[in-house]
Amino acid sequence: MSTRAYVVRVAEDPADQEACFAVRKEVFVGEQGVPEDIEYDAYDAVALHVLAVREDGVPLGTGRLLFGEAAAGKTGGDESVGSLGRLAVTQAARGLGVGAALVRAIEDAARGRGLAAVDLHAQTHALGFYERLGYVAYGPEFPDAGIAHRAMRRVL
Repeated sequence: MSTRAYVVRVAEDPADQEACFAVRKEVFVGEQGVPEDIEYDAYDAVALHVLAVREDGVPLGTGRLLFGEAAAGKTGGDESVGSLGRLAVTQAARGLGVGAALVRAIEDAARGRGLAAVDLHAQTHALGFYERLGYVAYGPEFPDAGIAHRAMRRVL
């Protein structure tokens, strides 16, 4: 039995993907007011999704990795760089290390695909979180879904 109160795994079946979408709806649509019609996109079908679940099966967080052609538009066309996105942790699970565990799982998946780095678009209030995980901001601040963001990268 795990000593942690949760596990992080790749979301491989439809129930896991639905749990990922439910977390995103709670955090991005419910808490942050992102319009639901832009929260879900065509990339969801080709992305690798990760899911953090409590040992009793309650979903706590999610994130996704885009790679190859799907990531190229977000990484300046460099297919050796993956794109981490849609990282969300439920309010009840914040402060438990779930976000960092999801980021590390996405990085592990990126390494497994031979990627050299991971980019992301961080909400500006989360810059410190990503900096503590080794990401470096670059470029100017920009709006996405009405929320200020900065691009960041971590070489793997």
